[in-house]
Amino acid sequence: MTTFAQHAEQLSTTTLLRFATAGSVDDGKSTLVGRLLHDSKSVLTDQLEAVEHASRNRGQEAPDLALLTDGLRAEREQGITIDVAYRYFATPRRRFILADTPGHVQYTRNMVTGASTAELAVVLVDARNGVVEQTRRHAAVAALLRVPHVVLAVNKMDLVDYAEPVFAAIAEEFTAYAASLGVPEITAIPISALAGDNVVEPSAHMDWYGGPTVLEHLETVPVSHDLTACHARFPVQYVIRPQTAEHPDYRGYAGQIAAGAFRVGEAVTVLPSGRTSTIAGIDALGESVDIAWAPQSVTIRLADDIDVSRGDLIAPADDAPAVTQDVEATVCHVADQPLAVGQRVLLKHTTRTVKAIVKDIPSRLTLDDLSQHPAPGRLVANDIGRVVVRTAEPLALDTYADSRRTGSFLLIDPADGTTLAAGMAGEAFAAAAAGEEAADDDAEWDF
Repeated sequence: MTTFAQHAEQLSTTTLLRFATAGSVDDGKSTLVGRLLHDSKSVLTDQLEAVEHASRNRGQEAPDLALLTDGLRAEREQGITIDVAYRYFATPRRRFILADTPGHVQYTRNMVTGASTAELAVVLVDARNGVVEQTRRHAAVAALLRVPHVVLAVNKMDLVDYAEPVFAAIAEEFTAYAASLGVPEITAIPISALAGDNVVEPSAHMDWYGGPTVLEHLETVPVSHDLTACHARFPVQYVIRPQTAEHPDYRGYAGQIAAGAFRVGEAVTVLPSGRTSTIAGIDALGESVDIAWAPQSVTIRLADDIDVSRGDLIAPADDAPAVTQDVEATVCHVADQPLAVGQRVLLKHTTRTVKAIVKDIPSRLTLDDLSQHPAPGRLVANDIGRVVVRTAEPLALDTYADSRRTGSFLLIDPADGTTLAAGMAGEAFAAAAAGEEAADDDAEWDF
């Protein structure tokens, strides 16, 4: 029997994968997640008993595994997913953080929330319906958010007699569409979430399919957490100035390294001021170290006594981002109140929050066909569009294509603190940013 200590040691040596599920209404997302949790032995006995009890009350003989994720009462009553449900589970090979996102059009913003930190997206398609408008929307959102791996799960294969031509046609159509958006990797898997085919165990009904099951792919897909090769960025969160007898002259800048690595003796620039210095010391967990890397939380000490405060960004002197007050970005509007031209907002980027005004909304994206609706004047809930924002103070932003961490920001209502929109600086799709012929090069997206 595995002891707790052995289990903890085993988990510490496994990698972590963050992934999100998406798909149209009734494509079976929650059932897939429930099957994944159930068949991987990640469901507690009392949880399963509660699901069995709820299923019997609804007149179902077999337990409805979708109830493992549809936790809200409204979700269970309607049989749909409304909120983003996060689940944590592990296998001997990998740990997982799963975001089960809604399928309704009016909850597109919820998918943006769930997929914003995902390294893989599972897009479900009903084998009977094929690729529909909502499927294309979810593929477009995954491309916008630069999710590096996309899995097409063609579900309900049992309802089409496990026919290979049905799967092949859907896979071909979706792959062509996603590739045109610049998605670097697409894997198609035929499944039946209800029956368990190709979810955790290989299907006995589809001997024509020789690829991995969903869980096998999740366990083996390459996930790079090596951020040391990225552009080094350190947003200052707090200035430590104890002024005690033991540390009379100590001045350190604390925060979490967003990307890259910093070394003692390295020349750095503090933005937005542009002042330069060198790193005199790095303190991590109460000890001095020579090097630190993302996502460590550290305190950096500089050789020169310069003005550094919360919200400033420390970067290598020879690799500092450009400073600007004019931010051009793609945003997903997440609030019920609209975002209009001329509106005053707060822009939060890493640890820095500044006043800003929406100067222009050049276009709104129509996710059905990826066409641009020019000059809409405003964005409403679930809209995705281009905006131009003028900030009161300069910001050091990377493009979102270079870094999801320092290329993203939030627009906030200054009146009540409501989040209005989630923004991604720079171009929208990979193909638009680098040219159609460069889509294959995006496998090196820097996260």
